[in-house]
Amino acid sequence: MQYLFDLINTLNGIVWGLPMIIMILGTGLYLQIRLRFMPIRKIAQGFRMIWKSRAPGTAAAGEISPFAALMTALSATVGTGNIAGVATAIAVGGPGALFWMWMTALIGMATKYAEVVLAVKYREVDDHGKHVGGPMYAIKNGLGAHWRWLGTAFAIFGGLAGFGIGNMVQVNGIASAVHNAFGVPLWVTGAVVMVLTGAVIIGGIKRIGKVAELLVPAMCIGYILCVAVVLFVFADQIPAAFELIFTQAFNPTAATGGFLGSSVMLAIQKGVSRGIFSNEAGLGTAGIAQAAGATSSPVFSGLIGMMGTFIDTIIVCTMTGLAIVVTGVWTSGASGAVLSSAAFEAAMPGVGKYLLTISLAIFAFTTILGWAYYGEKCWEYLLGTASEKPFRILWTLAVFPGAVLSLDLTWLIADTLNALMAIPNLISLLLLSPVIVSLRASISRIALSPAGRTKKC
Repeated sequence: MQYLFDLINTLNGIVWGLPMIIMILGTGLYLQIRLRFMPIRKIAQGFRMIWKSRAPGTAAAGEISPFAALMTALSATVGTGNIAGVATAIAVGGPGALFWMWMTALIGMATKYAEVVLAVKYREVDDHGKHVGGPMYAIKNGLGAHWRWLGTAFAIFGGLAGFGIGNMVQVNGIASAVHNAFGVPLWVTGAVVMVLTGAVIIGGIKRIGKVAELLVPAMCIGYILCVAVVLFVFADQIPAAFELIFTQAFNPTAATGGFLGSSVMLAIQKGVSRGIFSNEAGLGTAGIAQAAGATSSPVFSGLIGMMGTFIDTIIVCTMTGLAIVVTGVWTSGASGAVLSSAAFEAAMPGVGKYLLTISLAIFAFTTILGWAYYGEKCWEYLLGTASEKPFRILWTLAVFPGAVLSLDLTWLIADTLNALMAIPNLISLLLLSPVIVSLRASISRIALSPAGRTKKC
């Protein structure tokens, strides 16, 4: 078992190493340039379209509103990475890592826009009359039959990775956090989360979308308000925190307190890798959810979809990072959720750790729901619509062992498969970039009526 662990750990270091980071960032930067930095220029328009997209017009084809599709995608990305991942990046790379997370997100907005555009343009209607899409369909319908093996590879990697990184690892984090904070036995948390998961995913994308519409905005706003309290208490430290972030993004971080020190390269590496882990730009997953959204325009969906990266990293991750830096706990030597908890406790003694635990539990639970849909569509691509119900049963049953077992090897395997998902997706983005660029011309003609349908103006 130790040999297998060491072998997969070595493979994980390769697939998540510098070449993969360069490939993901390079693809995003290439797309940003080809799109003339449109995703960054259209941020304000993106927010307006999100608000108006809650009620799609009757002419738009899809199962859920574009807003619900975005919330479903955010349910999968806004998770433990926004709390534990950001803390780990700062604990290892210093405050400067947060700056590189921002840069990764701004570049990743182009990647996410392109993923969603292709997912909607090349989506299909399955045997049940539902719209399905994602990198596997973009490869199959956009690149042709001779590239279909690449779409199959993506579906296999995604279908397997989901059970680990999108299910068992998430509930393990919930159970551990709840046990440490409230003393609830692991098996009790596992049973509760299993029942809740089954109750939601048995209804498919429509029920997942409805839950995401209610839960994701509430959890994001609630978390931001909690962090706002931390920032209010340490308001005098905010200017110094921003100065520290920008300064240490380009200058080595010396050892201080329990912090062992780092280098500029380490700050970049940790900031970029945690940014990618948090917003999943480059993995292609968001397109799977957005393909179910009611829309008559791939560009419209792309503009909404790219905002998921902005919300996830620029807003939610920044709040976590600022809380850790302004409170000064980043020098304590702690890491992960423990470090984030210390920041909350510094501002709200006695209650901060409980608020963080609740936030972590909700974030991780919504990730289970979002990834349930991703995994289901991957297996549907491989085995057909007959796999839907068996998958939902297996996904629900996988929750309980995830809460009570040690998952070091499971995490490692899932994280490796997660990285392998990016390779087919990035190849398709580069090969289909002329299609993405050609559709950009329609952006200036896209508008949204009060009823939510796209029209030319």
